[in-house]
Amino acid sequence: MTTTHTSLAETAPVAVPAAIAETDDVEAELIYTVKTDERPVRYKYTTDVENETRAGTAAPKSMRIRDGRAIARDLSLDDQGFVLTRHVSAVADFFDDDEVRAVYYPEIERLVKQATGASKVVIFDHTTRIDGPTNADGEAGPTGVRQVHNDYTVKSGPQRVRDLLEADEAERRLRGRFAQFNVWRPITGPVERAPLALLDAQSITDEDLVPVDLVYTDRVGEIYHGAYNPDHRWYYFPEMRTDEAILLKGYDSAEDGRARFTLHSAFDDPTTRADAAPRESIEVRVLAFFEE
Repeated sequence: MTTTHTSLAETAPVAVPAAIAETDDVEAELIYTVKTDERPVRYKYTTDVENETRAGTAAPKSMRIRDGRAIARDLSLDDQGFVLTRHVSAVADFFDDDEVRAVYYPEIERLVKQATGASKVVIFDHTTRIDGPTNADGEAGPTGVRQVHNDYTVKSGPQRVRDLLEADEAERRLRGRFAQFNVWRPITGPVERAPLALLDAQSITDEDLVPVDLVYTDRVGEIYHGAYNPDHRWYYFPEMRTDEAILLKGYDSAEDGRARFTLHSAFDDPTTRADAAPRESIEVRVLAFFEE
């Protein structure tokens, strides 16, 4: 099996703007989940508060979140589980789903293949968010998730392959290495509100991962919430621009010591101005398959 340990920072260096050339660490609150004997459950088809009581007990913790730009060239998907890269897109309107699928999906496929060495990339969905009181239509829109979490688990990662591929191909692919990645970028920039915090995968232990059921009307999924660990090393990239993107690993089938999960969360930077612009972003989710 071919192993790729390429840092995107090496293949596509990100220049550090003069305004943030100095280290820009912050202390901010991150919302962890208390680990108990009761399995947390989130019901995705209802807003009934009573049903949300099994979602787990929140445990806000003040954490140091380091300036990832200071070490951007040393980051890798196999070690920390995330990288920052420069990526210019031809998309004119990221809120146009048809244009995103027609233009952005092929761009992301090429980006992920270049970054990981994958032989096949399957893009299966995307989410656009406006982190503010209203969206472009003046209505409440999806906001950044302020909960330490990871989108996939040792159970739901393989299940996603079975959900997306024909049965024969799925079983064949599951015998080899595959991984799930998220590609996150600002739609407008620089990001002034609700940046994305990323946890160095080398500071995650198995005890930090709390399985959570996601109950839909037709299926039950699973994600991880994060339990507090004082040894966690958090990073973010201040003032991200529209020509920058983060790749983060949500699952890796390889059990050879490389990063398998990347806990992450939006957070409220205490240095944010009161009049800061709402954060607009798009996140694309992909599966990447590797030939033996």
